[in-house]
Amino acid sequence: MTDFDIESELNWVGIYLQDQVSLLDNLILLLGGRLDFVNSRLISRDEFGVLDNRVEDTAFSPRVGIVYRLIEPLSLYASYSESFLPVSGFSAGLTFEGDPFEQTTGQQFEIGAKAEFLDGRLGATLALYDLTKQNVLTADTDNPGFQIQTGEQRSRGIEFNVIGEIIPGLNVLGSYAYTDARITRDNRPDRVGLRPINTPEHAGSLWLTYEFQQGSLQGLGLGAGVFTASRIDGSDGTYFLPGYATVDLATWYNFSAGDSDIRLQLNIKNLFDTDYYRATSSRGFNQPGDPFTVIGSVSVTF
Repeated sequence: MTDFDIESELNWVGIYLQDQVSLLDNLILLLGGRLDFVNSRLISRDEFGVLDNRVEDTAFSPRVGIVYRLIEPLSLYASYSESFLPVSGFSAGLTFEGDPFEQTTGQQFEIGAKAEFLDGRLGATLALYDLTKQNVLTADTDNPGFQIQTGEQRSRGIEFNVIGEIIPGLNVLGSYAYTDARITRDNRPDRVGLRPINTPEHAGSLWLTYEFQQGSLQGLGLGAGVFTASRIDGSDGTYFLPGYATVDLATWYNFSAGDSDIRLQLNIKNLFDTDYYRATSSRGFNQPGDPFTVIGSVSVTF
């Protein structure tokens, strides 16, 4: 056994600019960009000495989108954006040669539709996207225990969201996502085509809340929700964590005292105390989900 110590530091400054231009009464163009300056440092100490690595990253991430209002309650849109994320910290570590990792980059294309119902009280969005990510960390097969950046992942999918007020006091918040995620490049050829870890193919949630609008119960609210996800694959394609569903409840009471607005709230998570796993890093390291939990809170606005 060897004693070692790792210290990491990350300083990140971002500058972004975005402009929305109305080309026609029903055609909107969105242009934007973000300039990031990242300074990271990773110091490792062991019996052989001290290794001090500093990396300065600068990246520009453009974004462009267009929205076309087909009819009054329905709009179509398309967008393209790029992203970058510095790979730093203890979990990333260093290469076998002692060098820090390069930034992870990504490109996303998206098309979709947005609609409004019930005089604008209820909104829905349907999106189709294609996302590719490069410089993904993969295991260094020549040096066990280390990683290299030869990976690429692609995600294609559909997302649907609905949010709004159905009738006075009754609100809905729902979402569904279908994700076809695949490893498209890896230094281990047998992993190409596998699903990345912690990426369920199907995931969805539905929340309904109701707050009494008048009478002696005015200010009292009740809510219930369910979240579900299909299985997630492990790191080597030979094991997986099963899908699950959990139910949450909430109740609250809003009232005024003088010039202050007070909210008393009680949340119950995982009502049926379902045993499930929410994430994995390898066969021997799986993260269990939260058990039955009760949380009370008081908030005051003045």
